[in-house]
Amino acid sequence: MHASTELLVDAFDRIREEVEATVTGLTPEEIGARVGPEANPIGWLVWHLTRVQDDHLAELADRAQVWTRDRWVDRFGLPFPPEATGFGHSSAEVAALGAPDPELLIGYHQAVHERTVGYLGKIRVGDLAEVVDDRWNPPVTLGVRLISVVAEDLQHVGQAAYVRGLLRNGQG
Repeated sequence: MHASTELLVDAFDRIREEVEATVTGLTPEEIGARVGPEANPIGWLVWHLTRVQDDHLAELADRAQVWTRDRWVDRFGLPFPPEATGFGHSSAEVAALGAPDPELLIGYHQAVHERTVGYLGKIRVGDLAEVVDDRWNPPVTLGVRLISVVAEDLQHVGQAAYVRGLLRNGQG
């Protein structure tokens, strides 16, 4: 594996570690708690960041999403279409996620992480410059798309960790 892809694996490893550290030990009430009327709860944040990673990496690898292929969609039993990732969700849709079991969230994230790392192990450094989306100006390369997923996921796992801190310190 090339140093560039090793860095990407390290970034996704850090996301997985933070997801586990943030979710482990939480009660269902904490998973579903909203610290403000429109705030996203930990469960939704982790579900969303995992759905984004699953959706984007599946598209890049030209494969089915873990969400549908491994029937995580059925295990969660959400009132959303299978292709939903959380982008554009209203406050009511965020609330509809409820409080998924912490182990379910961690399990789904781990399954997506394993597929992500497997995909990253197969790309070559030259692949990172390949244009994967020409709807943007400038066109989006594979490397840029992967970094955007890392950025999105780190932002949301940081938000989830912050909410955990608020809840555990009696401020939520």
